[in-house]
Parts: sequence; C-alpha cells; structure tokens
Amino acid sequence: MAFGSFSSQDAAPMAEINTTPLVDVMLVLLVVFIVTAPVMTHAVRVELPKASAAVVEQTKQPIKLTLQAEGGLLDDQTPVQPEALDARFAAAFATDPLTEVHLYADKTVQYERIAQTMAAAQRAGLTRIGLMTSAENTAGSK
Repeated sequence: MAFGSFSSQDAAPMAEINTTPLVDVMLVLLVVFIVTAPVMTHAVRVELPKASAAVVEQTKQPIKLTLQAEGGLLDDQTPVQPEALDARFAAAFATDPLTEVHLYADKTVQYERIAQTMAAAQRAGLTRIGLMTSAENTAGSK
C-alpha cells in the first residue's frame, strides 16, 4: 500500500488508487443484499373480492360522413346535401350530446371542406370528432 508522507522531500503525488474503501463498501452492500433477499421473496396473502359484470353493449352509432374528391358528401353511404348537415348534427346532439362524428375523406379533398364539416359539428355542440384513415367508407369516392 502506498501512503503519503509529511516530509517535504517526497513531494510527488501518489499515483496508485487506494482500493480498500471500495472493497469495504462492496462487502457492506453484499451483506445488505444477503440479509434483505429473503425478505423480498415473502408475499402477503390477500383475499380479494370477486366481482362479475355483464358485458354492456353500446348501442350508440357514430355519424359516419364521407367527403368525396368530386364534391359529394355521404352520410353512412347515403348522399346528403351539405346544407342538411346542421340539422343532422343538431338532431344527433339533441338525442345524445356524446355522439361521435367519424370523418372519412378522400386524400385529394381540400382541407377547407374537412374544416367546414368539423366546424358545423362543433356549432351543433358535438365535440367528439375523429378523422378516420381507414378506407372502410371511401369505396364510393373512387
């Protein structure tokens, strides 16, 4: 082991690393883990209550609007005029304020038409609006 001296003759710094404190800390940690390892394997037995519930089937149907590239608008595969959307949204809000609106749009539809449709839904109070990326309802837009 290298120890420093108080004499001024050996003024060179010590070049060896003292590993004794490192070994001491590692041995203490090893003892701590050996002692705590059996404690961590014990489990507490808990009697949890049992519950059963029937599956609730939701009967809510979202409004499925398809905006076609050539300007057409389909409400669940039925052609509809853009002027009739406000009445359709108002009726849906009166029935259920949490009605969802699913917008399917052709990739060439201008965003302005999509924004106008979303604004009409929001004016009626419908806030659950989703832009759908599936080609499920866009078969008529080809």
